[in-house]
Amino acid sequence: MDGAYFVGRNEILAWINATLQLNLTRVEEAASGAIQCQMMDMIHRGVVPMHKVNFDAKTEYDMIQNYKVLQEVFTKLNINKHIEVNKLVKGRPLDNLEFLQWLKRYCESVNGGIMNENYNPVERRCKGMKDRKGISSVQSLNPARVHRSSKSMEASHFTTLGLLNGSGTKLGKTSTGSDGASAARQIHALSEQIAELKVSMDQLEKERDFYFAKLRDIEVLCQTPELENLMVVAAIRRILYAADDRDSAIVEAQELVSKSITLAENNTVCSADNEDGPE
Repeated sequence: MDGAYFVGRNEILAWINATLQLNLTRVEEAASGAIQCQMMDMIHRGVVPMHKVNFDAKTEYDMIQNYKVLQEVFTKLNINKHIEVNKLVKGRPLDNLEFLQWLKRYCESVNGGIMNENYNPVERRCKGMKDRKGISSVQSLNPARVHRSSKSMEASHFTTLGLLNGSGTKLGKTSTGSDGASAARQIHALSEQIAELKVSMDQLEKERDFYFAKLRDIEVLCQTPELENLMVVAAIRRILYAADDRDSAIVEAQELVSKSITLAENNTVCSADNEDGPE
């Protein structure tokens, strides 16, 4: 399965979007587990209880429920694949990318990778969402009650902004005048801060992915049969697989390199002695 992990994120996203008629732009958007469930539903029709899959999952609790469904499907199909749920629900790009890479390879191994042409992904998603418990009760709520609830949330939001500003003014009382203008300015300022933080986060994620790819290349190189038994390679692996930031990892690696150098020098001396000896 090692080859599966060389598939890039753009190829993974294109595959998901084309197969399930979605418009994902980042692999972490698949962190809820719902997409993985629907992929299994496509290639193993009738095995996935789609009414249990929550496509609107936002909290870790709801996401975990989706992965429970997926794990049950794996068990039914005798698929020996451990799901790192605690890592996936955190939305970490690399963890989700690796799982989606595995999923793509698996889907391609079933029926020669031929998908069910009669499968309607949008219809299956909608049906699953309608069949979920609680959907009907939400749809039957009194519109006036929903409106009042929305107004209450809006007032609470503006009051919170006032507290954040330290003014103590209940901004939810009015949307006009100085209070309304102040609330609008605060909302605009907070929106700009969120946008800036998002840009910074995207940059950090790109930098992290870049260095992770470098480390992955080094790991693959260390697994080359001609090199994996060298002490220098063992020293590199010692650093790569260190469980924490302890200093002993680099110390142990340096000791292995020193032994390698000493061994090489001894071999050179022995070879020279043999050449200078009597014939």
